[in-house]
Amino acid sequence: MIKQTKQTKKDKGAVTLTELAKDLKLTAKELIAQLSESGMGISSSKNELDDNTVKKIKKAMAKKGVFAVEDTAKKGTKPKKALPVKKAAVVKLSKAKKAKQPEPVPEKTKEKAPEKIPEKIADKPVAAATPVSPVIAQKETPKPQPQHPPLKVLKVKFPITVKDLASKMSMGPSLLIKSLLDIRILATMNQLVDEGVAGQLGEKFGYKIENLPTIEEETVAVYEKQDASKMMFRAPVVTFMGHVDHGKTSLMDYIRKSKIADFEKGGITQHIGAYRVHFSGGDITFLDTPGHEAFTAMRARGATATDIVVLVIAADEGIKPQTIEALDHAKAAKVPIVVALNKIDKPNIDMDRVKKQLSELDLLPEDWGGKTITVGVSAKTGQGIDKLLEMIVLESEMLELKADPTKPAKGVVVESKLSKGGGPVATVLVEEGTLRPGDIIVCGQYCGKIRALINDRIHKIKEATPSMPVEILGLSGVPQAGDQFFVVSDERKAREIVDVRQRKAKEEKGYSSMRRISLEDLYSEIQKGSVKELNVVLKTDVQGSLGALRDSLLKIDTKEIKLNVIHGAVGEVNGSDVLLAAASNAIIIGLHTSTTPEADETIKEEGIDVKLYSIIYEAISDVRAALEGMLEPKLKEVFMGRAVVRQVFQVSKAGTIAGCYVQKGAMKRTNNCRLLRNGQEVYKGKFSSLKRFKDDVKDVAEGFECGIALEGFKNIEPGDIIEAFEVQKIARKL
Repeated sequence: MIKQTKQTKKDKGAVTLTELAKDLKLTAKELIAQLSESGMGISSSKNELDDNTVKKIKKAMAKKGVFAVEDTAKKGTKPKKALPVKKAAVVKLSKAKKAKQPEPVPEKTKEKAPEKIPEKIADKPVAAATPVSPVIAQKETPKPQPQHPPLKVLKVKFPITVKDLASKMSMGPSLLIKSLLDIRILATMNQLVDEGVAGQLGEKFGYKIENLPTIEEETVAVYEKQDASKMMFRAPVVTFMGHVDHGKTSLMDYIRKSKIADFEKGGITQHIGAYRVHFSGGDITFLDTPGHEAFTAMRARGATATDIVVLVIAADEGIKPQTIEALDHAKAAKVPIVVALNKIDKPNIDMDRVKKQLSELDLLPEDWGGKTITVGVSAKTGQGIDKLLEMIVLESEMLELKADPTKPAKGVVVESKLSKGGGPVATVLVEEGTLRPGDIIVCGQYCGKIRALINDRIHKIKEATPSMPVEILGLSGVPQAGDQFFVVSDERKAREIVDVRQRKAKEEKGYSSMRRISLEDLYSEIQKGSVKELNVVLKTDVQGSLGALRDSLLKIDTKEIKLNVIHGAVGEVNGSDVLLAAASNAIIIGLHTSTTPEADETIKEEGIDVKLYSIIYEAISDVRAALEGMLEPKLKEVFMGRAVVRQVFQVSKAGTIAGCYVQKGAMKRTNNCRLLRNGQEVYKGKFSSLKRFKDDVKDVAEGFECGIALEGFKNIEPGDIIEAFEVQKIARKL
């Protein structure tokens, strides 16, 4: 019965792999190797194959040049011989693929190798079907790796809605919403996405998302391009720095042949000045920074905007603290330093001592074998001035300072102020390009059309070239000293840039100006006694003085007292400032400024303390005194008298009365007291009564007897000591 079933399967056309191999004149191993190479995974010779599989195998073998001998019983014709295939080639291929066989073929299924096939059929060479070369058969052509197409660059303005981003990527918003859900972001099509999220979505759909350059970035990009053919030498910008009263302004005064120092309050420079000097060697632009320590920030700005620093040192005094400070700013700016030893006309000066001090600060003079140019000068007689200018020009030639005067102008604000007649006025230094009246500029958070250019000689000029300092009129507000300015093509662009800058400034500060003037939370803490503050409103004539005064006041702050500058601005003290000071319980400090008539009336009504100064260190001294007055005083106990308890009386109305004898000093009714027993303090408080016999008295002198009752204490024993003392408050100093 079983034999009959097997015969039935064969009748249906099922053949084994071994039988098929016989038809193809191959061994089962060789056929499995060929099939594995063709991608047909048949691993066992016992597998039964249906007609479709047999046809596929024969078709695959025909491509390799191996043809099966047809069954003559079915066709009734003579069997065709297989086309010649070199056995060695097939065997070699079989051996090469042996390692890849998943299962070894059993021994009994192996068939004998077919007989050698003649190379000619009917004495004719076969050319129609060329056998497969073993070398080609072994080396499979590697499949090319799938290459991702390059990402398309898509520039958009952030933040952007999902709908707009999908529109730019030419797809429906639903696809992006689904992709956002994949990264756990639930969003609608009107939801804003930032640059990071948009970048992830873009990469998924073959886009590289980039932020569109702003108008400001596009405008500034013009200055980044340099044309070597248009570059021209420019004058060096030189900064005079040093200690107070070492002669910086006097030296500048001699160079400019003017009297700058005569216009300065207190004989010191308190604003940054910028001056252009012409002489036979060329042009030099000078920045004169103040020497007082309060203007550290201003000196720092002077060092950053300069090409060369001239460190002015008095030959009779040598290195001072502010000299070292100025040197640090110059080193931080990484600019060359030229040392001018001033006041060499004075008798009994020691130049070598000053040079030794310089060498200790890593400024070894040239005549001592170093690299620092050191020139002795006199601002009074003019001695050495020409040599100093020559050294400055020589140093600038080594720096090869160049700029393109054909570009739109770009530069930095040296100083700014609010003028009564001209409005906001800024002293700027042109770094590149040429500045002309009528140019539209953006300067910090303000913009405007230049109405006039005024040089350091108070003359109107038609243009300002690189390295030239000028005052400009026409800005919409007072910029910060150190702000960059640049020219734009039209007013619309300027306003857009300024709007963006102002919006960013408000976001960064978190509308701190609005919170700063309320001070409700801080004021409530002051009332509770947990915090002490001195609120100050600052008004100055120029922006540089404002920053310097603020920094100086904050330096004298302590842990116990918080000095809070609630408002600072340039201009006169007005009614708004007074109302702010009244609401915040603040004082107003003005430097080089005055009060408006409106403010004078409000000051009288509110009783606000307004202090106006012409010299900065006087303002700092007064604020320090105010802070010292707010410090908690030290408490000191001062001994007043001592009495010994001899007897204790119990009185119905008065309570416990101690009969005492005053041994030393005096006992006063208003004194504080303590009770000592065996050297230990038992009670500390006040007298409730002090009597001589039956009479109440104010004090009892040494050597007299008295009756003492202590406030809230009755446990008094004979032999106790009662001491009287006063608590004195001693003012503390910062």
